[in-house]
Amino acid sequence: MADATKRNEPIVKHMYTADPSAHVFEGKIYIYPSHDLDNNNVINDNGDQYDMEDYHVLSMEDEGAPCVDHGEALHVRDVPWASKQMWAPDAAFKNNTYYLFFPARDKEGIFRIGVATSASPSGPFKAEENYIPGSFSIDPAVFVDDDGKSYMYFGGLWGGQLEKWQTGTFLPEETGPTGNEPALGPRVAELSDDMLSFKNAPQEISIVDGDGKPLTAGDEDRRYFEGPWVHKHNGYYYLSYSTGSTHKLVYAISKNPMGPYVYQGVILTPVIGWTTHHSIIQFKDKWYLFYHDSSLSGGIDNKRSVKFTELKYNPDGTIQTIDPYNN
Repeated sequence: MADATKRNEPIVKHMYTADPSAHVFEGKIYIYPSHDLDNNNVINDNGDQYDMEDYHVLSMEDEGAPCVDHGEALHVRDVPWASKQMWAPDAAFKNNTYYLFFPARDKEGIFRIGVATSASPSGPFKAEENYIPGSFSIDPAVFVDDDGKSYMYFGGLWGGQLEKWQTGTFLPEETGPTGNEPALGPRVAELSDDMLSFKNAPQEISIVDGDGKPLTAGDEDRRYFEGPWVHKHNGYYYLSYSTGSTHKLVYAISKNPMGPYVYQGVILTPVIGWTTHHSIIQFKDKWYLFYHDSSLSGGIDNKRSVKFTELKYNPDGTIQTIDPYNN
């Protein structure tokens, strides 16, 4: 456990956690992170160093309360279709059921997205026999809208294989757009009522600048790389994501959950460690950003730790940029 009132301190220190998806369930904050293991795998752009194999669910009664580890909620050995690399998950509540959505490599080494269910937000979760039909890539984030419709946002470049799916078929040698070509956007699909399949084939989200022009692949400061998250504020949908090589969390807004989204600015400046991945929630009368860095491990990127801080809006709805080490 850790005292969550200590800013810039990991919420747990007894294990390495990353990619936090936070939600408010049953009046508490529940966090669904990935679980970094203490390994010495080769570090490369394919992500072989991120060899995670299980999920733990964390919770906090309030902002200043200790963080509780509810133990192992799901392990790769209990997922019939998966072979390895249980990367960033997310959770949702619907149909009086808690759903855990997660990416993993199938038996052929292709990333797919699976789903597991539980009667409790803390798990344990039981995985479905097969991955979601038509799913691919990584970083699922599920948003349940006010009208009850549910959407999954997903996709990550490089190790996450998103660029290999541009034709609708997995092409292992595909490298994706470059330079002034439009950047690849995340994918979105409306989920079926039972949350176990897509209603339609996933479609690409367009992220544009203030003039309506698509962000380009060479626009390293603004273009999409991985880690999508959608929340709603004052009638707008906020799509936030990682820029990848420039290590920023940025955001874009839309009046439609499917987009297009108009780029707005930076939420979080770079943290210690290469990757950055987050979630945003409202709890009581405040908004919070959950994220990770590698400060606890001394900068080792595949040994990360979840942190959080308050997120604030300006009167015009823009988000105030957060410096993770001076807030």
